[in-house]
Amino acid sequence: MKILEVTEVTDQVLEALNLLLPQLSESATPMTERDLRSLIDSRPSQLLMAVENGAIVGSLTLVLFHLPTGLRARIEDLVVDRSARGKGIGKALIIRAVELARDFGAIAIDLTSNPNRTSANALYKSMGFARRQTNVYRYELKTLH
Repeated sequence: MKILEVTEVTDQVLEALNLLLPQLSESATPMTERDLRSLIDSRPSQLLMAVENGAIVGSLTLVLFHLPTGLRARIEDLVVDRSARGKGIGKALIIRAVELARDFGAIAIDLTSNPNRTSANALYKSMGFARRQTNVYRYELKTLH
């Protein structure tokens, strides 16, 4: 298995993301080629993909952002295909994201996870992520189309 940083739009990457994202969230909408190009071209975002036997079996987005308190990182949209779970793919993606964040000089990495995702939460704890006592709030912005 290899963890690759995605640097170009390909049909294989777009197709894989559109198969993986619904496994992450029922509300995920299909990505377009334009969406993928925007993600890849975004300087603060690093799209990582796990490839096993030529097939993309997982992905993760590392987001880096500067704050007055220092460079921070977030892991977002980590998903491993149902057929490939339990093989260490999620762990390998996280290890690579941590390496990249460290290389960029980030001082911390945050992530959130649904409490019902017991396997994912156990993985994060086993890798040294500490559960924070915080409230996460969201304000939904409606698109004007």
